[in-house]
Order: sequence, then structure tokens, then C-alpha cells
Amino acid sequence: MMKVAYTGWTWIASQEPKLAKMFLEQSFKECKYLGYDYVENFAFIRDYYADNPQELVELTRKYDVQLVNLYGHFGFDVEAALETGKKQVEFLAAVGGKWYNCQNAGFGDDGPSERPMNPEMLDKMCEIVNRLGAYALSLGVKVCFHPHYGTCVFSQEDIDYFAAHTDPRYVFFCFDTAHTTLAGIDPVKLIHQYGSRIAYMHLKDVDTYALTKAEGPAKMATFRALGQGTVDFPAVKAALEEEGYDGVLCVELDRPAICNYNSAEISRIYIKNVLGL
Repeated sequence: MMKVAYTGWTWIASQEPKLAKMFLEQSFKECKYLGYDYVENFAFIRDYYADNPQELVELTRKYDVQLVNLYGHFGFDVEAALETGKKQVEFLAAVGGKWYNCQNAGFGDDGPSERPMNPEMLDKMCEIVNRLGAYALSLGVKVCFHPHYGTCVFSQEDIDYFAAHTDPRYVFFCFDTAHTTLAGIDPVKLIHQYGSRIAYMHLKDVDTYALTKAEGPAKMATFRALGQGTVDFPAVKAALEEEGYDGVLCVELDRPAICNYNSAEISRIYIKNVLGL
């Protein structure tokens, strides 16, 4: 049976270590209360616990949640990305996580957010994840690449190129229903296209009417809690089941309308009442 998770990075309003730890604990507490037994967070939380991973393990035990995933971001410096990624994967393995999400961090300039496929950029991402994926799997961690708006892996063409130039033994996908929608891709069709390579899923809804009025980065402000947009989540769940997926469905919302707790509650009620999970 698929597991339901919530991502907690939006709780962390400061990266000052003491405050960040406090916010992280609050995310565990609130997610567990709402019925999320599994959580994920950005990989930068390693910085607060690198000297004592057991401290983080004890925090998850305190609230009876499992930290299943950390999420990293890669620039175009291959060796620097690998150095950072390996440290984050090692930390994830040390605290018992099984999936490492990653994405390109963006173009690094003030240009447009959506661009034609760039093989040179894509080749660097492919090299990073091919090498990191092999290393991570030796530690029991699956590397899951996340196509994302405003990066070099976003469109159907980008995804297909990336898939063709990465090793399916070591590199998996985390598809996101909202970023897929922004790319003009039917998430159900994408799930059926790459079903065997999907190891993790992100769920968020999209207000597609608002999307028709948005330009550039403002498109990501059209993301909504589950059930407040037009993504067909029952069809997404059915497609995943048809492909034999029984992993994690992780809800994420970059910009909660009111607060993290409110958005997480709305999505949890939807998942229970509509998806039966």
C-alpha cells in the first residue's frame, strides 16, 4: 500500500541552527498530529546534525515519524555537486532514509524561466546523477531526479533526453503533479511512460485558471493544496497502481495560503476521503 508523506521544508523560516531545529521539530509534531507518518525535508538539514545524526533519529522517534527522503539541488559544477551530494546521501543513509530527491538548481542568471532543451546543461545533470546514483545505491539509497519549473529538466523533451542518458539501474524519477502540469504534460501519461523508473512521487494541485494569467516564476504561485485545483489525483493514483508503484506519495506546497498546518490538513483530509489512504 502506498505511504503518505508531507514535506516540511516550508516550516523552516530561518537557517540559523537553533531556530531551524525548532522549526523542524514543529513540522514533525504537526505532520504526525495530522496523520502523516512519513516526512521529508531539504538536504540542508544535514548541516545541523552532521556531527550527530543520532540526534535527528531521536527527534523522529520522539514524534513517531519516519524521515524517508532528503532533497538536494545541483548546479552545473559536476565535481562540486557530487561532493555535496555524496555527503547528503551518506547522512541520509545514516538516519535511515531510502530516497534522495534532487533537481537542477536553475539556470543561475536573470534569463527566462522556460527555455529550449539544452543538451550541454542536461549532460552535466546526467553525469552527476549517474555517478551519484551508483554510489547512493551502494548505501541503500535511491537517487530520484525531480523535473522542475525554471530548470534545465522541465519539459517533456528535457525529461526524455534525461531519461535516455541516465542509467535506469541507478537513476530514478520523482515526478511532481504540479510541475508536470506547468510543463503541459499529462501526469497520467508520464507515469505510464516511465512507470518502472518512478521511485517517489510529489503531489500538489494547480489552479489552472490562475495559471492562464500567470507569467514566469509567478506560475508557481498557482500551486494549491490537494483538491483545490484541477489535477485528477484519483487518475494519478490509478496509473501508479497499474504500474505497480507502492512507494511514497509526498504532498508538498511551496506557498501555503494561510499556514503550513492548514495546507497540510486540507491535503490530508483529501487523501483520506478521496484517495482512501
